[in-house]
Amino acid sequence: MNYIGSKHTLSSFIKKAIITTVKKNLSEVVFCDLFAGTGIVGRTFKPLVKQVLSNDIEYYSYVLNRNYIENTTQLDAEKYIAYLNSINGIKGFIYQNYSEGGFAERLYFSAENGKKIDAIRQQIETWKKHLEITEDTYYFLLASLIESADKIANTASVYGAYLKKIKKSAAKPIKIMPATFKITTTKHHVFNEDSNKLIKKIKGDVLYLDPPYNARQYGANYHLLNTIAKYDAFIPKGKTGLRAYYKSSYCKKSLVKKTFNDLIKNANFKYIFLSYNNEGLMSENEVKELMSLYGTYSLKKTKYQRFKADKTESRNHTATATVEYLHILEKQL
Repeated sequence: MNYIGSKHTLSSFIKKAIITTVKKNLSEVVFCDLFAGTGIVGRTFKPLVKQVLSNDIEYYSYVLNRNYIENTTQLDAEKYIAYLNSINGIKGFIYQNYSEGGFAERLYFSAENGKKIDAIRQQIETWKKHLEITEDTYYFLLASLIESADKIANTASVYGAYLKKIKKSAAKPIKIMPATFKITTTKHHVFNEDSNKLIKKIKGDVLYLDPPYNARQYGANYHLLNTIAKYDAFIPKGKTGLRAYYKSSYCKKSLVKKTFNDLIKNANFKYIFLSYNNEGLMSENEVKELMSLYGTYSLKKTKYQRFKADKTESRNHTATATVEYLHILEKQL
């Protein structure tokens, strides 16, 4: 998934920094990814550590991580994937509100893809309701749908807006590809909570933080993925069909420092790693001063190419080198 703030290209940098900093065998470590997003960092550490605790307030993220992180044993799901790819589309909620030909005239999906998403989503829920699939399989299939739908969305990468015409990649028929996860003998747990509330209820060894850097609200940028994941009844608002969404204090200049301080203060973890960058609402020095209050602070930096919108569209973003900071705290507990 092409995702704002994705740590896919930075995962090796983060992994190396954590391994060289933590004075403990990773197989004995409880690792927490508190703002998990698509779960790239948690997935990196899943086969290495004793346990991964993964969390995100957005429900689409919970679905992805419930599959990629909490699922640990082989599933017999090929027949379900095959069936979902074979069923005929229906004119349901996604078609009517977010697809070409629907009454709302929003072009997030082609007409055929919108109908197919509706049929697939309803079928997954029917299987769950009639106990024909396990909870693990339910989240596997739902994660597979979210990933596959994102690949044929008619957007310039995020869902804050749709394109005026159906682009080439969005015209291709949706094909559900399995959201394959790593099999492990260890057990992991995924949460769907406010991070500052959850931090008071959990503990471990390594806490990895990747909160929003700026004013972008993920609930707005990825609202349609939440809608597919929840498939609930609501009235879409405005031109883009927004649903009510969670507004993070980490996206507000007036609140971010206090919110971050409360998080660090309440964290029952020896090692804390914060991914941030030089364009964030908190400056490098502000983060340093705050984290230094709670123990021994250090910093690692690397340059990388920032998130870019879909290269095939005229709305291209220019690739710009960004400095990624990995702030490190060995906390005095």
